[in-house]
Amino acid sequence: MQDAVDNQPEPVAPPRFRPVPWSALENAGDVELWIEEHNRCMQDNIGKNERGYGVRFTLAEGGDIFMQTSADGAVILDLTPEADWVAPLIMAAARVEAPAGAMWVLPDDKLIQLMIGLSSLIASSTLVVGHHFGRRQRQPGYARQL
Repeated sequence: MQDAVDNQPEPVAPPRFRPVPWSALENAGDVELWIEEHNRCMQDNIGKNERGYGVRFTLAEGGDIFMQTSADGAVILDLTPEADWVAPLIMAAARVEAPAGAMWVLPDDKLIQLMIGLSSLIASSTLVVGHHFGRRQRQPGYARQL
C-alpha cells in the first residue's frame, strides 16, 4: 500500500503570474497609464528579494520580448530567437542600432515610442520573476514564471 502512495505525482502549483490579453496602446497617454498600472502591479506582487523581474510580451506572430527597467531608468529588452523578426521595428521606434546579442539597452526616453510601435504586435503580457536577462543559452522554459 505504501508503494501506491509513494508513486503519486506531486501536485503542481499553478503559476503565480498568468498571461493577460493585450489591449493596444494607441498614444502616449495610453502608454503612461499602462506604465502606472504595471508599476503598481509590480509593487503589489514582486517581493523585495526577488530578482530578474519584469514583463514578458508574447508576440502574436511568434516569440517573446522580456522587458525590465534598470535603477537608472534604462529600458532593457531581451528577445527570444523566435522574436528576432521584430528587431527592425525596435530599431525604428527607438532610433537605435541593433545590439550584437539578444539584449537591448535603450534610454528611458524611448519607452513610449517603443510601446506604441510594439503594441499592435503583442498578444499578451505576463509578469515574470527569475529571468536572466541577456542569456542566449536558455532552454525552453527560460523564464521562470512563479
